[in-house]
Amino acid sequence: MGYQKINIITGWIAFLIAFITYCLTVEPTASFWDAGEFIACSYKLEVPHPPGAPFFLLTGRMFSMLAGGDVTQVAFWVNMLSVVSSAFFVLFIFWSITHLAKRVMKIKKGEETTADTIAIMGTGLVGAMACTFSDSFWFSAVEAEVYGMSAFFTSFVFWAILKWENMSKEQDRARWLILIAYMMGLSIGVHLLNLVAIPVLGLIVYFKYYENVTKKGIFYTMAISAAIVLIVLEGVIPGLPSMAGKIEIFFVNSLGLPFGSGVIFFGLLVLGGLVYGIHYSIKHNKYVLNTSLLALAFILIGYSSYAIAVIRSNYNPPIDENNPEEIISFVSYLKREQYGSRPLFKGPYYTADLIENKKGSPVYMRGDDEYVIKDYKVTQVYDPKHTTILPRMYSSAPNHIRKYRQVTGLKEGEKPSWGDNFYYLIVHQLGHQYFRYFMWNFSGRESDIQGAGWVGISGAFEKLPDILASNKGRNIYFGLPLLLGLFGMFIQYKKDVKLFSATALLFFMTGIAIVLYLNTPPVEPRERDYIYAGSFYIFTIWIGFGVLALYDILKNISKQKKIAAVLATVIGLSIPALMASENWDDHDRSDRYFSVDAAKNYLSSVAPNGIIFTGGDNDTFPLWYAQEVEGFRTDVRVLVLSYYNTDWYIQQSARQAYESDPLPYGLPIGHYQQGGLNDYLPVYERDELQGNAINAKLLLKFIEDENPGLQIPTSISAYNSVPARTLFIDVDTEKAKQIVPEDMHDQIVDRMVLKVKGRALEKKDLAFLDLLINSNWERPIYLNNTSIAQLNFDLRQNVVQEGMAYRVLPIRNANSRSGYPVNTEVMYDNVMNKFTWTNLDDPSVYYTQDYTGFVLNSRSTFNTLAENLINEGDYARAAEVLKKCLEVMPNEAVPLDFFSVQQVGMLLKVGEPELADYVAEITSENASQWLDFYFATDSPETNELQKHLLSLNELARAYRANGEREKAAAYEELFNSYYSQLQAGG
Repeated sequence: MGYQKINIITGWIAFLIAFITYCLTVEPTASFWDAGEFIACSYKLEVPHPPGAPFFLLTGRMFSMLAGGDVTQVAFWVNMLSVVSSAFFVLFIFWSITHLAKRVMKIKKGEETTADTIAIMGTGLVGAMACTFSDSFWFSAVEAEVYGMSAFFTSFVFWAILKWENMSKEQDRARWLILIAYMMGLSIGVHLLNLVAIPVLGLIVYFKYYENVTKKGIFYTMAISAAIVLIVLEGVIPGLPSMAGKIEIFFVNSLGLPFGSGVIFFGLLVLGGLVYGIHYSIKHNKYVLNTSLLALAFILIGYSSYAIAVIRSNYNPPIDENNPEEIISFVSYLKREQYGSRPLFKGPYYTADLIENKKGSPVYMRGDDEYVIKDYKVTQVYDPKHTTILPRMYSSAPNHIRKYRQVTGLKEGEKPSWGDNFYYLIVHQLGHQYFRYFMWNFSGRESDIQGAGWVGISGAFEKLPDILASNKGRNIYFGLPLLLGLFGMFIQYKKDVKLFSATALLFFMTGIAIVLYLNTPPVEPRERDYIYAGSFYIFTIWIGFGVLALYDILKNISKQKKIAAVLATVIGLSIPALMASENWDDHDRSDRYFSVDAAKNYLSSVAPNGIIFTGGDNDTFPLWYAQEVEGFRTDVRVLVLSYYNTDWYIQQSARQAYESDPLPYGLPIGHYQQGGLNDYLPVYERDELQGNAINAKLLLKFIEDENPGLQIPTSISAYNSVPARTLFIDVDTEKAKQIVPEDMHDQIVDRMVLKVKGRALEKKDLAFLDLLINSNWERPIYLNNTSIAQLNFDLRQNVVQEGMAYRVLPIRNANSRSGYPVNTEVMYDNVMNKFTWTNLDDPSVYYTQDYTGFVLNSRSTFNTLAENLINEGDYARAAEVLKKCLEVMPNEAVPLDFFSVQQVGMLLKVGEPELADYVAEITSENASQWLDFYFATDSPETNELQKHLLSLNELARAYRANGEREKAAAYEELFNSYYSQLQAGG
């Protein structure tokens, strides 16, 4: 069998191993974060968050059809898109490695010996398998995210670049370049990572055509490559639609032509220009021009998948983010303008004073017969004395400032220098937010706890508490993949410096360059290692080359080259085998379902035709999945509070959505238009209203009438203001009795008082107030935990918990600081009869710390219900609730935590002392293990120390309150011993 055939067959073996691995570990339903949104938008071709991923959605739609009408299987099949894409990625990375290995060994076609073939195949397999089983890549390969498909495009393009290099005829090279361009165009509709391969292509082209490589030549090559990236990134992707938008405005506003005429003209102009240019290049035999224009044409053909966003938005689907149904809003969608921007090359420190808000370019919207200006972009001008090049410490968010100071050691009021800025870049952005992730993949990972570090050789043997040592996210590789990769880097550098530089450039572009470009904020809601998976897969190429290093050593020891090649391959394969054995348990999602259960539990908490406000993406996307795909509770309107500040989202909420009626606003929708008077409403208390409340309905009337007494002019526009910090809504108490639980009738108020938190109301708060008034208590309104915190009204006295959500009611709870009141009848029915907890009782199912956090919210819900039943004297049902909690999420599957500690006292009260002792023993043992570990390692985790100390104190208090003095004394003694250690340590 010839070398080429062996190479093809072995590549497909690598594909099968990856495919089977990911099939066995793929998540069967929608996971948390973006996957729920992508699955829903794939299934019904809706419009996801900017800048969208239209080619991913189109392909996902085809995969969803494999569900055969069973909506519960749609998520699995869209997840399988990532499985298939990731397996194909492994295939092309294998072929890239074998191509590069052959170059390193300087073997010409037809001269491959059996030993050489074994060594090359071993190199490819070890590299491909190291990538298959690497932490970050495996994570993205088993859920409906864009990163698996994006990696496939990147690996295909890199492989195609190497194939191009082998072509001897210019005609064949041109075909490969056009294929590369087309794949890059398609990849734009998935993720922009693929564009970083352009400089690598430029470098390989330079090496191909110029034997004498010079520093000057490399510089010019990189400059041209960077220019091409910028042309595609800025000139093609947003640039062409932006130009089309400007021509459209000119044609409609200045020439009086109908809507769409400018876009049509521009499209014909671009198409005509390409056709003419290609014809001209053929006629005059301009080879480079012809290839460049064809490449541009195929990039545009691939990029055309974005048309689906505009087409589907015009059909007004329920998920229609940014509403990009015409060219102006489409450009905003592409540019991700709703997310703002981060300074890259020059910008302020977080201590810089804002000097001025400059009026920028106009923002247009479609009017009745022309485009009208709805707002102006704002350019913020900061004190130039406190700006810097390459700004890294720029955010003024309080939690970000705390992190800047923690990393750099700056004190409050102390201003950072450029040295501090650079130190932060090296230590935190490159060290903590990139290099730590790199070492997770190739040295070892401490645990799945947020902020966990990497583990080296010495750390692998560190004595840990059982609860941490048994963490499935703890993966120990003894640094072996890293070591093999470093050997591989040395071999490629020594024997093929040209392609080493190309590989190293791709490694840099997919890793460190992305760190510099993203300028990531210092605090993230979860670990973001998947962003840099492209960089990690490049390193696995060098892990594969480590086999060549072993082969070189072994063949010098043993003169039998075949034996040396086999031994090198076997030794090399032991490393991805180690990675597979360590990573399997924390990457196996095959029986995880609670993400969708949690979403359904939230929806089940809402009364018919109700409205539930969520705080952000992860609160929302699983709910969207449950509604859009499985058709669960489509009478409920889910409103994302972070989107509720936008005009397009408020407009969409006033439309029918399935069985959910349009939301009843009193203010005409035009008053929520961006750039109007109500984007921001600062509180300016009038002297005559000091300490008094004003009628919220009257405030809305003044806003509707654009009363000049409310308006405050600024340098750019004007804003309405709120003349008092306290508002009230009159309540029909007889009507209120129909919706408020009978045992809370004494809390009903005839005037619901709302206090403004902070200095202002935002558009979301105004829309919420409008909705609250005009729903007239006929449309149930609910909040979740995050939305309660995000609203600029203090609603703690006005909500009642009915499950996982809190219903807004016309009551006043005087004891709101001790917790929210509970409608125990409704909540008991929801928790005990409607909620589901699939596989939370299965110890074999792995839940990450992030995932467990959502599970613990449910444990807290059980506690709240049980506590309120006890307060009502209903011990029997309280016991049922507590027992069910321990039944559906036992310690073996979801380790008992602080919420479980809180159950001890309740279990004692309801006559379940054995269960109370069981929970107390486990939680106290866990607390002791952690505290021993923290004191032994002098850990700075103050919050964790306090939490575990509090657990022991809470156990002592629970037993003391229930007359168990002996047990209370034991826990008090344990608490005191640890507290003394804490005091002794300062």
